[in-house]
Amino acid sequence: MNVYSRFETELAVRPDDIDLYQHVHSTRYLDYVLAARFEQMEKNYGMSMKVFADRGLGWFMTSATIHYKRPLGWGDRMVVRCWITQFTETGCRLSFEIDKLPTGKRSCDGHCDYTLVTLATGRATPLPEDVKAKYSI
Repeated sequence: MNVYSRFETELAVRPDDIDLYQHVHSTRYLDYVLAARFEQMEKNYGMSMKVFADRGLGWFMTSATIHYKRPLGWGDRMVVRCWITQFTETGCRLSFEIDKLPTGKRSCDGHCDYTLVTLATGRATPLPEDVKAKYSI
């Protein structure tokens, strides 16, 4: 089994993330993962989402699994930890954890499956070797 690097991004809950029950709405956790990945792709892998778009490529999420442990609330800070757990011919599985700061208690964890697509067609495309190499650190 391959072991790939884990990267962390700190984020804060925004007022518009709060739902009727006064905690972060369940859908916002995927927004946090996406925000962290955008930062990590550029900062840690040296290949940002813009670089993919310039190559006519994009990542489409095909599935997401989230295990909710405890809620985040207004004003809370968190660390979003992400890492690739496997590659497929046309994509990857990204695992994540979101921990509340400063306690480090787990708010949620899970994984998302992504497929690399050609933007012009929206169809899956094989993962280029240079992409796999950059993201295999």
